[in-house]
Amino acid sequence: MSPALRAEIEGLAELSVTELKAKYVEAFGERSRSGNAAFLRKRIAWRLQARAMGGLSERARRRAEELADEADLRVRPPRRNRRPSADTRRRVQARASSPERDSRLPPPGEVLVREFRGTTVAVRVLEEGFEYQGRRYASLSTIACEVAGTRWNGYRFFDLA
Repeated sequence: MSPALRAEIEGLAELSVTELKAKYVEAFGERSRSGNAAFLRKRIAWRLQARAMGGLSERARRRAEELADEADLRVRPPRRNRRPSADTRRRVQARASSPERDSRLPPPGEVLVREFRGTTVAVRVLEEGFEYQGRRYASLSTIACEVAGTRWNGYRFFDLA
């Protein structure tokens, strides 16, 4: 690879997505539908190398065309414009109105206790949420993170898993 080509490819790392899209049009003669900077850099770098060193062989090109003819290619996933059915809406509403309590949790009113780094951590289980040091929390994980200073799974922290 020539030093000029290497410098041009390395220079792609400094470009914004807007600049990369403009460079893509320059390289391919059409707009890219992608806004992913890493993807654009790779495609542009490939095109620059192909122009400088030669692209695919004729045999490889024919094989790629054969594979593309046989494939059902989709550039983007299908849009989800459909409205959910009435049955689906009823099920979602039922779940939202009556949340099931996790079977790993003790009944409301009980206290979960754990020793952590020489400190006793006591958490009261409420109907909805938890109480720790006079404050309400929505999840055990939030409490575990506050106590430990790092992310923890609340059920694992209190040995409920």
